[in-house]
Amino acid sequence: MSVNDDLPWIAPTLSLIRDADSRGIPVIGHCLGGQLMSKAFGGVVTKNPVKEIGWGDVEFVSAAAAEWVGDVANDMAESTTDNAAVDFSKFEAFHWHGETFSLPPQATRILQSAHCENQAFVRGLHLGMQCHVEMTESMIRLWGKHWADEGVAASASVQTPEQMTISLDARIERMRQVADRLYSRWIKGLKTD
Repeated sequence: MSVNDDLPWIAPTLSLIRDADSRGIPVIGHCLGGQLMSKAFGGVVTKNPVKEIGWGDVEFVSAAAAEWVGDVANDMAESTTDNAAVDFSKFEAFHWHGETFSLPPQATRILQSAHCENQAFVRGLHLGMQCHVEMTESMIRLWGKHWADEGVAASASVQTPEQMTISLDARIERMRQVADRLYSRWIKGLKTD
């Protein structure tokens, strides 16, 4: 599905996102959720140059990234035995999309990849992501069962289900370190009163 489809729930969802923004309630979105956020805030959703399916590197960009993930690079270095072989300015995230969002007004890009310029943005208290940092092993295996439905061959931006499960535990663990930082920072915006 696409946020550009004429589906009955899209307009109310866009209104809900804008209402949360007007009330100072943080919104978070992964993939379609990030696209909905972009559209609600004045961005556009268009076809990405290529489909991105499977694991792929995303890199931190802008000073805002440091505010959202802190010193995750040093934390990742401490949990890795061969620090010299690892680039801590990026991490592997999971992807499954053919469309992408533009940065809406007042948003700052914090993640990008070789195949998709806008992997994540922040806008005040809000966090919109194109990539999937929330994935679990069971989700990846389940989604892999629907790989053939995408109708694309394996390429630089598309992995087969078999490629997606190589070193799966280690990939999820490294991604989880970044996800924990992103979620912890997003949670700080929630009102407690």
